[in-house]
Amino acid sequence: MDYSDFITSTLLEAAKIANKNFGKVNGIIKNNDNNQVLTETDLEIGKYFIDQVKKHYPNTNIIDEETGVFDCKSNLTWVVDPIDGTSNFANGLPMFGIMIGLLKDNQPITGGVMLPAFDEIYYAEKNKGAFCNGQKIVVTKEKNLQNLLVNYMIDGHSENPQLTKKECNLLSEIIIKIRNLRTSNSCFDLMMTAKGKYGASLNRTSKVWDNVAPQIIIEEAGGKYTDFIGRPIKYNYSLEELAKQSFTFCSASSIIHQQLQQLIAKYNFYN
Repeated sequence: MDYSDFITSTLLEAAKIANKNFGKVNGIIKNNDNNQVLTETDLEIGKYFIDQVKKHYPNTNIIDEETGVFDCKSNLTWVVDPIDGTSNFANGLPMFGIMIGLLKDNQPITGGVMLPAFDEIYYAEKNKGAFCNGQKIVVTKEKNLQNLLVNYMIDGHSENPQLTKKECNLLSEIIIKIRNLRTSNSCFDLMMTAKGKYGASLNRTSKVWDNVAPQIIIEEAGGKYTDFIGRPIKYNYSLEELAKQSFTFCSASSIIHQQLQQLIAKYNFYN
């Protein structure tokens, strides 16, 4: 089934909501995570997506970051992130996006990302390539890590300071090996990786809605998308567990991915 019209049209409408509210909203910090921020726009866009999925695909499951899980006992699950990079959005910074992806039998098969501030829409479908505003995109062909901009998203872990310090040690080694570091801590970074502007994107603190759409886009752009230590990402949990599960990722071209994994392997990260 071709989902392109549905994904692109809903992303475009959601972008209108985001643009209407951009610079006019305040974020509140979520009770359970000091790194996470919520705005009314997250809720408004989430409701819009849920209404559209229920209208067009009423028998499919939905996982929305803010609203939660709608279980229709289907092998198809829509995964929605109404505003990715909410802290940026709430502070009037343009590096934020809107994401919707589809899992079939626990595997990403299609997805889209909208970057409203840049008027860019990314779309990919399994075995059909990845596109930005209708133009085919590919990950970098550069083979030398030293010549690349690399994105590393990092959150502080006040509950486990040693983990943050360990990550910073790894990050310092990565920075020495690359041209420069970039981070907006949003899907903007992942899309820059998909279109070859960045050489890689890494994160040890993410959720399912941060991964499904970017994974299919980066893979269809010719990249490799694994967990932080190079293993395939598994989504084979119950819907409730999938929504709670923590994920990591390492995304890059195959050659750059291998070089990064050689650095990561020294630090004994197990998830």
